[in-house]
Amino acid sequence: MKSHVGLMFLVLLLSGCGTVNTVFRDEYVVHVNMKEVKTKCSSISRIYSGVSYDLCLLHAEPSSSPLILSAPVPFVLVDIALSGVADTVLLPYGIYKQVDAGNIELNR
Repeated sequence: MKSHVGLMFLVLLLSGCGTVNTVFRDEYVVHVNMKEVKTKCSSISRIYSGVSYDLCLLHAEPSSSPLILSAPVPFVLVDIALSGVADTVLLPYGIYKQVDAGNIELNR
């Protein structure tokens, strides 16, 4: 039973992880996520994209709607640290994608 709870927690953590959202998911998903939270960011660099994603979450407009699930600030701060580690591991790929495709544009 405990292993199932741990696995569910890991899945929830990874689904909200900035690096997972920007590296392993479609660019359109990032665009939609940032539009939903009404971030003030116009683009996200692919180098350290997970950290940038989380910083954009912190610069989003506060939501009073229960339909928009905004992450609590402590969760985002923890995810910045975890994304920093993951982004460092994926740095060669991030550099390649940045040169190849440029920033992830959010205002399209």
